[in-house]
Formats: sequence, structure tokens, C-alpha cells
Amino acid sequence: MTRYLVIFDCDGTLVDSQHLIVAAMEQAFDAAQQPLPPRDAILGVVGLSLPEAIWRLTSGADEATVLKITDGYRNAFGELRKDPNHWEPMYDGAHDCVTALAKDERFVLGIATGKSQRGVARVLERFELVGYFETIQTADDAPSKPHPRMIERALEETGAEKALTVMVGDTTFDMEMARNAGVAGIGVSWGYHPHEQLDADGAHPIVHDYPQLMTLLHAHYGKQAAE
Repeated sequence: MTRYLVIFDCDGTLVDSQHLIVAAMEQAFDAAQQPLPPRDAILGVVGLSLPEAIWRLTSGADEATVLKITDGYRNAFGELRKDPNHWEPMYDGAHDCVTALAKDERFVLGIATGKSQRGVARVLERFELVGYFETIQTADDAPSKPHPRMIERALEETGAEKALTVMVGDTTFDMEMARNAGVAGIGVSWGYHPHEQLDADGAHPIVHDYPQLMTLLHAHYGKQAAE
């Protein structure tokens, strides 16, 4: 049976990491004695690889400054994650969706994220989802979104066809990456980029909760994969 490859973004799609990300950025910029970007600006770069995100937040600072903030962010993020007051919860319905799709022989699951492999591993371990994703692409493995390489690697690793692949994400970077890779994109409205931006960048359709996503995947993509 030909299976449909469903690739999920992580931050803003599977897990809500905004409070942890913003807190780590605040510490990193403060330690580097750089002006702190607004919260909306920080959330606006979630999904990019960390150096690219910080470069954008600093409006193109020199390499040494970007590196200093990048290292500061990684250190702060690691320490903050140990604090029980900082938590990356899964969105409502996300766990049920992933577990149901992983058990459905019509689908194969993947992740494409700006997180590191270590960061993804921690999320999957915490929520007991290790082994549910057959391909995991991160900022350690490929250029930053919206470069298509993460999706291209996922296709290579799973043997999936572009016509039977969809990227599920909350940012325009996800939708641009999908378009650049020649696959479909489904936008989710509960993440970090506005609904209007997703629509403008080719998120067709946009879903508003996980039950709606499940219905769409089963009704359209699952049927297509089984044929």
C-alpha cells in the first residue's frame, strides 16, 4: 500500500513552547547587552534555525554578536527547561492525533523543525512518542526553513511521493518550505503566525483544531493514499 507522508512542524504546531522561547531569548539578549526584540517579533521567527532567527531579530548583526546570543539562548533554554514553571505542553488533541495516525497503515509520520535533534528527542520522550515518527528533520541536518531540504530528506528517507506528502505547520516558513519542495501545505491557526499570513503563503486549507485536521487527513489524504 502506498502511504501518505504527513510532516509536522514542532514548535507552534505540536507543542506550545512560546513562553519558554521568549524567556530564553530575554536572557540571551540581556546577557549579550543587546536590545530585546518585542515578543511578537520573537514569535514571528519561531521555526527558523536559531542563528537565522537571531540574525533576523538583530536586524543583521555581525557574526560575533549573533553567535554570542545564539550560545546564550541555548544555555538559557537548557536551564529554563529544568524549571517546572516552564513547560512545553502539547496542544489539545495533538497527542491523540499523532498516536491515531501512527497506528493507521495509510500514513507515515515525520517532523521538520527548527529545533535540534536533542530538543525533539526530549519532546518525544516526555510525551512518550518515541518511534512514532519515521523521519525527523531538524536544524542540525539541513538549511533553515523555508529551504526545502528538510522535506527533501524526509522524502528520501521514507520513499514517499511528493504528490502523497503534506506539511502541517503554523508559520509561513512551513508553507514556503512546502511550496519550495513541491508538496502540499496545511496551516494550523493555533500557532505563532496570523491566519492571514498563512493563507497568503499558500496554506490551503487552514484548520482550527486537531479534530478538524484528523477529519481532513482521513477524508482526503488517507483515501488518496489507499487508492
